[in-house]
This record gives sequence, structure tokens and C-alpha cells, in this order.
Amino acid sequence: MLPKKNKNALPPPPNAKNPAALEILRVWAIPNEAQQVSLKSTWEEPGAWGLMLADIARHAAKAYAMEGRNEADTLARILHFLQAELVAPTDEARPL
Repeated sequence: MLPKKNKNALPPPPNAKNPAALEILRVWAIPNEAQQVSLKSTWEEPGAWGLMLADIARHAAKAYAMEGRNEADTLARILHFLQAELVAPTDEARPL
């Protein structure tokens, strides 16, 4: 029997159908628990994760802008919390 799909899962983006596409990050937020992260260290250069995280921050700011928030203010807030979390983590990364 196939496992049931989680109704809260996001659909893959259209280009995920490309045979060369590779899922590298999946994050689940669970109320009152630490987030769950699965990732694949796919790049030889670890700095590439910085580029990806910057892209994700911009995508998130644009998503909030589509809901009526100011995109620049939202991006600044995301970056503020990112820096604060890097300096003083509220949770530690542990293998699942």
C-alpha cells in the first residue's frame, strides 16, 4: 500500500519534472515544535547555500508583498531575524 500524501505538502514546481532536477531542501513547520529539515549537500562549494538562502528570502518577501505587505520592509525583517538566529540560535540542528 502506498503511503498517503500529506494534505499540507506543497506541490513541486513545474520544472521539477525535468529529469536533471534535484530536490535539495524540504522544511516542515510543526506548531510548538522545532522545524524539521531534510537537505542534500549537493554543491561542492558550500557558499552556494548562501546564494540559495538569499533567493529564498527574496521569494518569501515577494509572497508577503502579494498579500499587501511592503516587500523591502519584509525582506529587512527576514534578514534581521536571520542574523539574530545566526548569532544566538534558539534551537540546534540535529540529525533526524
